Amino acid sequence: MNKTIRRASVFALLLVLTLLVRATWVQFYDGQALADDKSNRRNVIETYSEPLGNIIVAGEAITGSGRTSGSSDLKYKRTYTNGKLYAAVTGYASQAYAPTQLEGVYQDLLNGTDTQLKTVMNTITDQRAEPGNVITTIDPAVQKAAYQALGDKKGGAVAIDPKTGKILAVVSTPSYDPSTLTDANTAGAAWKSLNADSDKPLTNRALRQPLPPGSTFKLVVAAAALEDGLYKNVDDKTVSPNPYTLPGTTKPLTNESASAPCENAPIRVALQYSCNNVFGKMAVDLGQDKVRAMAEKFGFNDDKLDVPVRAYASVYPKDMDKAQTGLSGIGQFDVTATPLQMAMVSAAIANGGKLVSPHMVSQITDSGGDVLKNYDNDASAKEIVSSSTAEQLQSAMQTVVEQGTGTNARISGVTVGGKTGTAQHGENNSKTPFAWFTSFGKSNSTGKEVAVAVMVEQSDAARSEVSGNGLAAPVAKAMMQAALKN
Repeated sequence: MNKTIRRASVFALLLVLTLLVRATWVQFYDGQALADDKSNRRNVIETYSEPLGNIIVAGEAITGSGRTSGSSDLKYKRTYTNGKLYAAVTGYASQAYAPTQLEGVYQDLLNGTDTQLKTVMNTITDQRAEPGNVITTIDPAVQKAAYQALGDKKGGAVAIDPKTGKILAVVSTPSYDPSTLTDANTAGAAWKSLNADSDKPLTNRALRQPLPPGSTFKLVVAAAALEDGLYKNVDDKTVSPNPYTLPGTTKPLTNESASAPCENAPIRVALQYSCNNVFGKMAVDLGQDKVRAMAEKFGFNDDKLDVPVRAYASVYPKDMDKAQTGLSGIGQFDVTATPLQMAMVSAAIANGGKLVSPHMVSQITDSGGDVLKNYDNDASAKEIVSSSTAEQLQSAMQTVVEQGTGTNARISGVTVGGKTGTAQHGENNSKTPFAWFTSFGKSNSTGKEVAVAVMVEQSDAARSEVSGNGLAAPVAKAMMQAALKN
């Protein structure tokens, strides 16, 4: 064979082989990547070609699927029952936007593409499985109580069963109706309006907006002091001058009430009157490392807190000087927390010092109701503080409600312990403070328990009337009453 022809033949053969390799790569690798791409229109069409699985609260579906009107190639769209009430739990599943909250976490389960749902027949036929369902831990009575009590206030609230870690309520106000975002034909206008709203209704204030916790953080400092042995019990006198001047400054750390008995006050009295001088000095005496260690045991600085929605990390900062450490002791400087985090603090104290991992999904099931995963069985408990320290703090928190700054949380027939907080906001406290209340309640007749945290970011109250007891405690009371009903 002619040498030139032979070389041309080899070159042509190599070109054919290259094309075959490329075609195989596109078909089996790039093709799968394109098929899995969330932006692929075919995936959206497939997802909404059949009804989705549902999110369940107390045995009832709070989601559904309805026929899409018009000539859309998307046959179904997500629907919601009491959408505004449960928006902080469900999030939204939209034909136009990526899903959020439980809709996002369990997207594959709810649309039938989760491999756990596949049967032998699904594998043989390569057909999508029947979608599964998400069974939540939410108590509709507690959810409704929180939502109604927050009303037109801007804030967030969380309730937890201390014994099981089940999250009974997750509420963020102002809320929004997820149904406005489900239809691709109308979602754009709703999306634009919601994002332009200065009240930020799409922000989940219960789980994903850490703010200064103010005096509710004093519970963490008190726990650190008792565990460290700085003070033997909550009735030991502390070494706390009043006023207390922050180290290295001329700035006195004053108290809300000048007449409160805060000088050298025991922890019980200091919590009762919310004495800044006591806990500022206590944080300095302990040092930031010990306070941080205790805060992190409760869950601060955890950027992987999944419930199963990823909660934003609550923060106890590093590299502070002594004056900043003193401010951190009263929940100021750069300390931030979510209502979920402060509910976890009260839950651990109420549960004898043990924190059961909080979760708002009990089970996921297939379409027939068979359980694929039981999260209640997987909930683990870890000791945060000793049972002795927990009992001491329970007693002191009860004093706060019975005789101190938290009297608006009293409930007949229920042992209630709590802590108020009014966190400064803005330069030189120029903006409206944040009102906080965290608490636990135990029914005297049934022994049933609940832990709660409420944050009010903004309300119609005059600035001088903003307080944890005035704004947040009544919301917590309503939630505890709903949770502890027989």
